[in-house]
Amino acid sequence: MTSPSDLVALARANAALVRRAEADTLLIAYEWAVAHPAREDGADAAIFHSPVGFEPISGDGTLEVNEYAVAELGGALGLSTDAAKKLIGHALELAHRLPRLWARVTAGEVPVWRARLVAEAMIHAYPALPAEGVAWIDAQVAPFIEKMGRAAVDRLIERAMKLYGLAIDEDENGASDTRHVTIVSERDPFAQTMQVHAELDIADALDLEQAVAAGAAGLKAAGCEESLDVRRSLALGELARHQTALDLAGAGADEETVGRTTARRVDLHLHFTATVEPDESISFGATGQLENRQRLVLLEQVRRWVNTSHTDIRVLPVVDLNQTLETDRYEPTDRLRRQVLLRDETCVFPHCTRPSRRCDVDHVVPFDHDAAAEGRPQPGSTVTENLAPLCRGHHRLKTHTAWHLESPANGVFEWTSPHGQRFRRDRHGTSDLSPPDLHTPRTAPTPTPA
Repeated sequence: MTSPSDLVALARANAALVRRAEADTLLIAYEWAVAHPAREDGADAAIFHSPVGFEPISGDGTLEVNEYAVAELGGALGLSTDAAKKLIGHALELAHRLPRLWARVTAGEVPVWRARLVAEAMIHAYPALPAEGVAWIDAQVAPFIEKMGRAAVDRLIERAMKLYGLAIDEDENGASDTRHVTIVSERDPFAQTMQVHAELDIADALDLEQAVAAGAAGLKAAGCEESLDVRRSLALGELARHQTALDLAGAGADEETVGRTTARRVDLHLHFTATVEPDESISFGATGQLENRQRLVLLEQVRRWVNTSHTDIRVLPVVDLNQTLETDRYEPTDRLRRQVLLRDETCVFPHCTRPSRRCDVDHVVPFDHDAAAEGRPQPGSTVTENLAPLCRGHHRLKTHTAWHLESPANGVFEWTSPHGQRFRRDRHGTSDLSPPDLHTPRTAPTPTPA
């Protein structure tokens, strides 16, 4: 029987091995970024998309990485593409802007998670610190990182902003508030556009995003042929013209009026199991699930929602997920699209978790638009077994890179990466099918000078 002292020693030895392995993974992420830079114009640079725009994966002055290279590393590490972006961004932030902390973490002296905590805070610091301020943070953090948490790092960043003359608006309680709307007018007087910068409350930003997206879709349906970005800007202008006054309830309004004017719309997609009884009545299970299977919901709670005056319920026809649906057109029918989205629940790229409702429905075998006119059989039919939900990023990856997709069975997808990694994706998750030789590295990573 192993003694307690030996168990402690083994635990410490394993912790050191884990720390070394995590540091090596961070080094691999950095070297991968160096080996896959974005184009000089930055058109294919990896970024994070958000409802209010996009964010870079690392701070000012760091290397921009080719977005199409990220998924390969993510697959090797068993990470989603977004998680791989974050890992690469943290490695770049540490190597290029926090070299003292980078030296300690790559030497295995401190846990990687602590260094990544500092990198994440620095990437999202607003306003961004100048190079001198970043160096000051590095000098303060590196020697004492073992004793620091996120709150301490945030306090250091706030102090650096004051030291280097960056104004921080504070309310009467001393809390910082960075919300603003700025119309940029200092541009070429002959320019036909102006820039608008804003930072909003999260709920307000999401409401604005929904309104702009709906306006852009309406313009397209009305025949507007401009790009999506242009239609979004036009939709924002329409919002400004049509919402010339705030819809606030008057001082003497009753509670019902106030509730109606201030309520936010929230769309919930619910799934309940229904059973047909012998008397042909339908009974529902006591619990159901919110779409994407992330939350349980009680039937009684839904009944309460239905009974409120502001709840709009839409019941969609039952879709048999085992039935094969087909159309001769390129675009799937509404029923076929809904079947595919319900079948797969998320984007079917390895490890991706974006809900299928926010995905494109793509043909596994491409649809040949000229086949019918030229009298050839259609190789990529619009049929249940040949359709897959892909988020916009992974749709572009499949279209523009050497990633290859096959579907050996309905709802089963097999991916092969440009470097020979293989993954199977189905409704239960991702399985690694890569050949054994891909698990044996030829060389160990070594620190690369920033």
